[in-house]
Formats: sequence, structure tokens, C-alpha cells
Amino acid sequence: MSSDIEDIKREVAAANRVLANLGLATGFASGFGHASLRIPNVPNHFFVKGREYNYDALAIMEADDMVECDTEGFKVGGRPELTQCSEVKIHACIYKLYPKVQSVVHVHPRYTVLMSILTGGLKPLCQEGAQLVQKPLPMYRHVKTIQSDAEGMEMATMLGESKAMLLYGHGAVTTGKSLSESVMGMAFLEEQARMNYLAYCAEGKDYKSLPDNLVDEMSNRTPLYEQPHFKDTLKGRAPQRDGTWNYQVLAATKKV
Repeated sequence: MSSDIEDIKREVAAANRVLANLGLATGFASGFGHASLRIPNVPNHFFVKGREYNYDALAIMEADDMVECDTEGFKVGGRPELTQCSEVKIHACIYKLYPKVQSVVHVHPRYTVLMSILTGGLKPLCQEGAQLVQKPLPMYRHVKTIQSDAEGMEMATMLGESKAMLLYGHGAVTTGKSLSESVMGMAFLEEQARMNYLAYCAEGKDYKSLPDNLVDEMSNRTPLYEQPHFKDTLKGRAPQRDGTWNYQVLAATKKV
């Protein structure tokens, strides 16, 4: 991640576009949601999608559309006609409470919203995102938008050590050490929710899911570079898997 302010704004704008490109903010919800990134050299500030654009949709966000905010939720930079997003406290309070979190995403994914009502949670049903939902996700049991400091701190405190949480009938929040982690985490969360909904329809509320022992097998593996058939190609380094994220950024910014 670059420390240059203009590069950071471009990265945040691209992440918001990726959310739209992945189908997580489209149609009537095309303007609902926001990705943010903490500013490395000013850790109590972050860039996030704002509001009051002439045309408001995550799919068309550019670097100059990003607004700079602090961890109290105040706007401290950006075009004068723009405001913070209505739920800036989601981002501000998480950054305030969790110094290790570098990126936050909030959107209203349809299957995730649906399952928050039907079952109040998600179970692992496919490899992608299985570990994210292996333990019960924290749930903020309010449908209202999170606007005040009290609401933001209540929600952020509930997040705890989890990288994701559900907002009842409202959407979800994911966090990460990078935009890639928080955005793709949201994509995996919605895929798990879609699979959960299909299982719910097929088997009812007691539908089967992946057992813990099989999900646990995905962790603490022998590094790939230590496998005999990879020693010559990886030469002791961890495999690089940024290509998927880089493609999503390219696709969302219409460069492919």
C-alpha cells in the first residue's frame, strides 16, 4: 500500500468500485455502502466514500470523490461540497477501538441481509469464506443507520476479534489489514450467505453445514513452498495471490 495521499485516494475509490463490480452495491442500492482505508502516516485519519455527489454510486467513484475523516467522524479533507457518509461512525469507531484494523467495508448485500433475519447467522457451506463464518458472527440487532457516537461505539465494541459482523436487516461490516482483505471478505461473506439461503430453502432451518474439523483442516497447513513439487518454483517464498484482487481493481476501473 502506498503512503502517497493521492495513491491512497485512488486505492479507496477503486475498492468502492470493486464492491459494485462484485454485485455488492448495485441497482437501487448502488449508492449504499462504503469502503475506507486508514492513512498510514496519520493513523487517526482515513479516506472513505462520502455523500452528496451529483451522481452517487460506488461504481463511478474516483480519487477526488473520497473524503478524509478523523476517528471522531469529522470531515477534515475533501471537496467542500461533499459530506461524510451518513454512517461514518461505523468506520471512525472501529478505527478508534482497533489500531490493527487498516480497512473497513460496509454494504447491504441482499443474501446477507436476508439471512440475518431468517436465521440470525451464517454457517460454513463452501470453502470460500468458511473460516470467516465458522464461529457465530456478532450481530448488531438494530435496523437503523448508525449515526451517533453511542451507536457507533456499541457496534464497534460488539465486533471484538471478529473480522465481520452482521447488522440486523441492514447489511454487514468487514475489516482487514488491507482493502483487498476487507472487500474480498465481504464478497466471501455474501457467497456464504447465498449458499446458506439455498440450503435453508432445500432443507429447512436445520440444514447441514461443513463440520469444524474440515474447516480447521484449512488452517496450519505445511507451507506450499515446503511441498516437494513447489520447492523449485517458489524457492522458499510464500505464493503470491494478489492477482485476483488486482484483476478486480482493473475490471472495476474499466481497464480490461
